[in-house]
Amino acid sequence: MIHSVRFIAVLDTNVIYPIEIRDLLFWFAFAELFTPKWSIHIFDEWKELMMRKGVPLQQVESRVQKANDAFPDALEQNYESLISQLELPDEKDRHVLAVAIKTNANVIVTNNLKDFPSHYLQKFGIVAKSADDFLTDVIDLNPHEALFAFRKLVLNRRNPDLDEFAVLNNLRRNGLTETANYLHSLL
Repeated sequence: MIHSVRFIAVLDTNVIYPIEIRDLLFWFAFAELFTPKWSIHIFDEWKELMMRKGVPLQQVESRVQKANDAFPDALEQNYESLISQLELPDEKDRHVLAVAIKTNANVIVTNNLKDFPSHYLQKFGIVAKSADDFLTDVIDLNPHEALFAFRKLVLNRRNPDLDEFAVLNNLRRNGLTETANYLHSLL
């Protein structure tokens, strides 16, 4: 078994919301298949998105608190001085790269790959991957542990309770087609 907990991934807002992607990422991180990192900036964007989607403020705060409680070392600080020095197509994404640089991250997990040009990220030894590509890589490194984490996700699923195949279909509907197919092949 390859322990990849030292593999550091900065999770961009667009992979923390929707819940289906976040849940799988968090369960894989909880199983120590990688180390998640984020920032106040990323979580502020997440909060704004949840509010726009009609999530009540109390639930918004609860979700953020649960994430920080579950991964107390994930919240990175003191990266702000790097932001102004970075050049990305969308300057609103510079804070994500700043966190990645500060934490010596291996990867930025984002579904906005166009905003993180590979030639620029190479200067910092960082790659950007979609959630689907990242999760399939994680499964590939530790298939048994990934399947165990997926099954724990399914067992802990509430409102509504779903079986493995229904959860896999939800993952597919949220753009995790290869991830769901890989997990399905392991069942």
